[in-house]
Amino acid sequence: MTDRLMLLDSASLYFRAFYGVPDTVRAPDGTPVNAVRGFLDIITKLVTTYQPTHLIACWDDDWRPQWRVDLIPTYKTHRVAEVVAAGPDVEVVPDPLEVQVPVIRTVLDALGIRIVGAPEHEADDVIGTLATTAAAPVDIVTGDRDLFQLVDDARDVRVIYTARGMSNLEVVTDVTVVGKYGVLPSQYADFATLRGDTSDGLPGVSGVGEKTAAGLLKTHGDLAGIIAAAEAGEGMSAGVRAKIIAALPYLDVAPRVVGVVRDLPLTVPDARLRPLDDAAKKDASALADRWALGSAMSRLVAALDSV
Repeated sequence: MTDRLMLLDSASLYFRAFYGVPDTVRAPDGTPVNAVRGFLDIITKLVTTYQPTHLIACWDDDWRPQWRVDLIPTYKTHRVAEVVAAGPDVEVVPDPLEVQVPVIRTVLDALGIRIVGAPEHEADDVIGTLATTAAAPVDIVTGDRDLFQLVDDARDVRVIYTARGMSNLEVVTDVTVVGKYGVLPSQYADFATLRGDTSDGLPGVSGVGEKTAAGLLKTHGDLAGIIAAAEAGEGMSAGVRAKIIAALPYLDVAPRVVGVVRDLPLTVPDARLRPLDDAAKKDASALADRWALGSAMSRLVAALDSV
């Protein structure tokens, strides 16, 4: 089998699991485990459907890095539950989910599924670095459109997009991005910069929507080309030019916020998927009993047995 690396946008997936599985699913001590069970089932489906040889759960060591906030203060502001002076801000996470995140990490470790994060960086940056440096084909599993910027048919990097649900997964390639947005994946970060994204607190260029952004990129190639044309007063209407000129302070910093980091100095563990040995299966069974994971654990163990 040809090696294929699968990168999980972990938070995106365990949030989906939390809201997709009833919160009545609980451990014997009453702790909710719906996100844990749902996350295990998601991984089982991904492993059986796409047959990766390697799997990494990419982690938000810092979901809102200060260096991004310094560039755009509104970045994810609406998702801040508490400002922490000496560390990462606390994200708005439902209490019943927050208590499950350590359990998810423990279970992944027991199953031999590697977790990789990076100080002062988001999972997107970990994914960007691993996808860029991987020798093997890559599948990125996420519900976040921002990662479309990493799609690259030439290197066989694609996104398994979860926004329409786990029963309706979409494989995103170059053709998909061009068909949806009228831009190449390599232009997607500039496109998102121009359009903005309220879910991340990115204002975009006032008055420039998706259609205008795509047209500008088709004509001028990239954000630098658009700015150069606006400053020269060429290749665009006076109205659009005025909008670009007015937004220059934002456009000077936004690409560093929107673009994922691709060169983190990561220590990458051996992420090859393997069947569990007898001792690991015993540990997994004990965790399943402790957290009432039942068939969700057994299905994933069986999936790993078949790799």
